[in-house]
Amino acid sequence: MRNFIKKITHPFLKFGLKLYYLKPRTFCYDGICVKVHPDVFPPHLTLSTTVLLDFIKEKELNNKTFLELGCGSGIISLFAAKKGANVTATDINTTALEFLSENAKKNNQKLEIFKSDLFQSLPNRTFDCILINPPYYPKNPKTIKEQAWFCGEHFEYFEALFPQLKNYLIPSNETFMILSEDCELEKIKAIASKSDIAFTLVLEKKVVGEKNYIFTVTSS
Repeated sequence: MRNFIKKITHPFLKFGLKLYYLKPRTFCYDGICVKVHPDVFPPHLTLSTTVLLDFIKEKELNNKTFLELGCGSGIISLFAAKKGANVTATDINTTALEFLSENAKKNNQKLEIFKSDLFQSLPNRTFDCILINPPYYPKNPKTIKEQAWFCGEHFEYFEALFPQLKNYLIPSNETFMILSEDCELEKIKAIASKSDIAFTLVLEKKVVGEKNYIFTVTSS
């Protein structure tokens, strides 16, 4: 991801990407296709979405309750629904949710779709599986699109996430978070530890020179 971020700051490539994302683009995985709005996190040019899709492809999700917290394009939620999960998808980006609603209809999948800042709209809910692909670059986001990339200069996203997430970590639950070698992993773990939350590595995958890590997140 670091290389990707560096490359998109190059004036020519930055201009080219801006032109590319002037209109919605389609992204497909294993029979599920979504149209992705320019203001939504792009699964086309990033690695984490495909790594997570490959990961849940091997998991038994039939009849399980599944939450994608910060769903972006929603292709992970749609794929989980295709595998038989009872899926709830949330995001703070209204455009992302509107496109997901249309994409769900086109793919003949049923989802619960909520606008929610973290767990704000999900009180007293429990889930068998929670999946989180968080923003982790320490910079203050200026737009709704940037909130998918930047967690705040002082990691405000994680400072808010972990105290809330702790209430959803029950013994029968599996919660997974993907992070990259790019991020300040020890800083994020330290913030989690303040809420008595621990990380256990379950998958390390190197794609195009970048390592991605999937962790189980549990109450310690």
